[in-house]
Amino acid sequence: MPLDNLYTDRELLAQVANGDKLAFRQLFDLYKLRLYAFVLQLTHSKVDAEEIVQDVFTKLWESRTSLLHVEYPGKYIYTIARNKTLNHLTRLARDRQLLQQVWLNVSHVDNPTEAILQAQESQRLIDEAISRLSIQRQTIFKLSREQGFTHEEIAARLDLSKSRIKNILVEILKHIKDHLAHYATLVSALCWISYSLFGNFAL
Repeated sequence: MPLDNLYTDRELLAQVANGDKLAFRQLFDLYKLRLYAFVLQLTHSKVDAEEIVQDVFTKLWESRTSLLHVEYPGKYIYTIARNKTLNHLTRLARDRQLLQQVWLNVSHVDNPTEAILQAQESQRLIDEAISRLSIQRQTIFKLSREQGFTHEEIAARLDLSKSRIKNILVEILKHIKDHLAHYATLVSALCWISYSLFGNFAL
């Protein structure tokens, strides 16, 4: 992670620790899609991924006073997501063999290098989905998510109504999530085929 991004994330965490709701919203926008992609690859469920991501940010807000001591924000946030995903999948596992599979699939995220690679892959998929949008929609997404413009500011800039901007952003997020879900489905199918062919040796 570039040093300027790390610095920005630390600044955001410090502001969130002091109860700054705007900073929390910025942190949410910064990590939401990447965490969603990461969790979706493990759960293969859009509903579960959305719930887990919400749980991650709920935990961050509820324990915000401890964020001042976090040295590596990205690793910290992904670790929370990993743990919540592992807990969720463990509850779903009905036998010892499946439980072992869950641990093998998720526990590697303890490795910082693996976590970074997961984040990079998630961002690649998001960028790929965005690249398939029209130029106007790419602009709206970047103004909202990357530059922090409000719906009103984007509407004024592009001469569109506020409600139209809001609807477009909803459609963009659905497009991105559908793209990520398609990728997760392919991964799930490949894992199922491998497991069917090789049994316990597949992963």
